Order: sequence, then C-alpha cells, then structure tokens
Amino acid sequence: MSATYSQEELTKIGTRARNALWATFGIMGLVSMGWVARVPEIKDIVKINNAQLGLVLISGTVGALCGAQLAGRLIHTFGSRRVVSVAIFVMPLGLIGIGLAHNPLFLVASLFVMGFGYSSMDISVNTQAAVVEKILKRRWMSTFHALWSTGAFVAALLGGILSHYVSPKVHLVTLGIVCMIAYIPAAIFILPPDLDEHDGGGEDTQAKIPLMGKSVMPLWGMGVGMLSGLVAEGAASDWGGILLRDSMGFGKGKNATAFGCFALAMITSRFLGDKALDYFGPMKTVKLGGYVGGIGWAVGIITAVPLSHSHPLLALIIIDCGFALAGFGLGPMFPAIILAASQTPGIASSVAMARVGVIGMMGFFIGPSIIGGLAQLINLPIAILFPALCLTFAGYMSRALKNAR
Repeated sequence: MSATYSQEELTKIGTRARNALWATFGIMGLVSMGWVARVPEIKDIVKINNAQLGLVLISGTVGALCGAQLAGRLIHTFGSRRVVSVAIFVMPLGLIGIGLAHNPLFLVASLFVMGFGYSSMDISVNTQAAVVEKILKRRWMSTFHALWSTGAFVAALLGGILSHYVSPKVHLVTLGIVCMIAYIPAAIFILPPDLDEHDGGGEDTQAKIPLMGKSVMPLWGMGVGMLSGLVAEGAASDWGGILLRDSMGFGKGKNATAFGCFALAMITSRFLGDKALDYFGPMKTVKLGGYVGGIGWAVGIITAVPLSHSHPLLALIIIDCGFALAGFGLGPMFPAIILAASQTPGIASSVAMARVGVIGMMGFFIGPSIIGGLAQLINLPIAILFPALCLTFAGYMSRALKNAR
C-alpha cells in the first residue's frame, strides 16, 4: 500500500470503497439481469425461435470477451477507477438497447454493448474488491457478489411484476437510465489508482501473459471451472423463464420464479460465502457447491417437468427447489475462483482475473447458446440438463484452486 497514507486513513478509504462497491455490485446485478423476466416477450417481439435466440446470445459473448481482454490491460495501465468511469455508461446503454430492440440485428448489437460493458465493469470492481480485502484485512469478496445477486433478484422480481403492466421497452429503458445515474456516486468513492495496485508502474508483475504455457496453466484450470459454473448461471437467467412457460405451461410472473429462487438462494450462499471460504477454503467450497448444485438441479428438472401437466403446483415447487439448490451451490464459487486468480504469483491481479474471466464468461454467454441449439434439436427440458452437468464438472475442477488461500 502507498506509504503516503496512515493506517487510519487507509482504513477510512477502504471502508468507504467497500460501501461504494456494495452499491456498485448491486447496480450491476440490476442492469445485467434486468431483462431476464422479459426474455420470452423480447424473443416474441424480434420474432426468433429457440435456436435463433441461442445464436443471438453469442453477441453478448463476443462483447464480454472483448471487454474483459481490454479491461485487464487498461486497469493495469490506468487503474480500475478510470475503467469503471467509462463502463458505468456503456453497460446500462446495452440494457436500454435491448428494451428498444425490434429486430434480431438490433438485439445483437445491444447484447454486444451489454457484454462489453459488463465484463469491463466486472474485472474492474473485482480488482478493487481484492485490494479492499487487503486494506481491511477481512474477507468481503463473497459479500460483494451477494450484493450482485441481490440486484439480480430484485431485477427478476421487478420484471415479473412489471410484465403485467408495462412493455419491455418502457421497463428496460427506464431501468437503464435510472441505473446509469445511480452508478455515478458509487463510482466516485472506490479506490483511487494509487491504492488499487494498478497505477501503471512499479509492479513486479506481468501485464502481458502468454496464451498457453506452464505459468498460465493454473489460470486455465480456474477459467474452465468458472466457465462450467457460469453455464448454469447463464442458463438460469436466459432459459429458466422459457422452460417454465413453454415446457411447463406457466404464464407471466410464475415463469420468473425459477430464476427468482435461483437468485435468492445465491444471495443467501454468498452472504454466507466469506465464512465458508474461511472454514472450508476456496477449493473445498467450489467442490461442494458444484456437486450439490449440479445434482440438485438435475433431479429437479427430471422430476418436475413430467409432473407439470398433472400436478402443476407440485411441479412448480420442485423445479423452483432445483433452481434454488443450483443457485445455493454456485453462489460462492465465482468469488472463490476470482480470489484464487488474484493470488497468482508474478501476474498482475487484474490481468489474471481478466484471463480467468475471459474463459469463464464464455460459459455465461455461450452456454445459453448451446442450450438453444440442443433445445431445437431435441427439446428444452433435456437441453437444460446440460448446465446441471457443467455445474457438477465445475465441482470437479476445484482441484485447480489447491494452492489458493
């Protein structure tokens, strides 16, 4: 830490940055998941089928990959605060575009902007979060992500309610503008460049790392584990409502309950996640989360979908419980992997997080696209078992975190 600050000043700045990050993560959840409850309607507005929706979602992947790759370098050079100052406008702009979309091409462009802004913001605030933990000498990473999940849950709940009263256009444009304004005061109080360990010089770490090689193999292991887990998160957000509507017969509002339960369970596990990380350690936390979440989700789908026509209420309870188990297991996995990446020796934490994030975010965006293709070839209930398998595999890949603390 900078020698120009006393410990008392560092604690004050760190506490203020922690509070700002709580707000920033919460707004991120609102923006990134703001359109989840309206996905079935947007799909109908732009007149595309399941397979076409899956292809459209790839644009979000491309945007996220570009944003994450660029953000890691920019943060290392200019500091995370400056990158956040731009991303706070780009990300809500993507949400506004999704609300205004009237054809597939417009939706593709909007998802690209959303993905670019999201990944840029994500790498930046996680870089900040890792340093805030060092300043305050306490784990906060999982709690930060709990605030993201809280925002996501509020977005799903709000979307389910508003779907009965306003169009996706009014809903998403308004939400995008409000969140864009709300981001500004939160971004002001995050750590300055001279404290976020990325001030452009003096670091004994690499800003450029090879694509492959022994030095980066741990990052690939973490990235593949994150990818597998985020397939499940992307599937829950993008396909949960469609599964309940098209395959189980639930209408507006009810079809948003699956992701709502997923998000609520994720909130709970992330608020408990810092204690879990202290007790179990990152590797075991990821292992248990992957196995419990993946198996629970698969059992829920296999049981509930056949019951939905004869016992709809029971089916709704079972499917929501399956989504909840997935969310509970997945919750602390992302924070654990991000922390492990930030501890990679000899590599700037923003660059290490960016590499893991680039690999992992492909799961969040490509996973739903794969599900769309499988749904078109087979059917959606079988296709959505794919992310349950991926979540279980993420538990297996926890071995990549064996040296994390």
